[in-house]
Amino acid sequence: MTIKSPLDTAFIEKQRQHLNSLRDALMTAARSGEAEEANVRTEAANSASSEYEDDAQRLTMLELEGNLVARDVARLERVNRALEKIKEGTYGLSDVSGQPIPRERLEAIPETIFTIAEEQAREKKP
Repeated sequence: MTIKSPLDTAFIEKQRQHLNSLRDALMTAARSGEAEEANVRTEAANSASSEYEDDAQRLTMLELEGNLVARDVARLERVNRALEKIKEGTYGLSDVSGQPIPRERLEAIPETIFTIAEEQAREKKP
């Protein structure tokens, strides 16, 4: 038996709109990051006379951007899961325990699908 979210319809609709906007922004950022990475790689390939320092700086920049893209991809997955939960009628309930997630937490992190205690336990795992 699926437990339904105790949240009111207006709040859930507001969260759905916010999550859709967040998803669009994350997807735009990911596309932009991929395009920038491709440009840097093309410049490096076309610049046979580049110095090692320039290459090291480019590699460092690509690594940092890669970490940001990976973080954004993980967040995008959580946003998509939260949108699924809205469709299922379980938004605001933990994916782990089914316990309610406080409204304040959902307002701060609309894509959250875990309680604070569950999130902290997940972060402690290697």
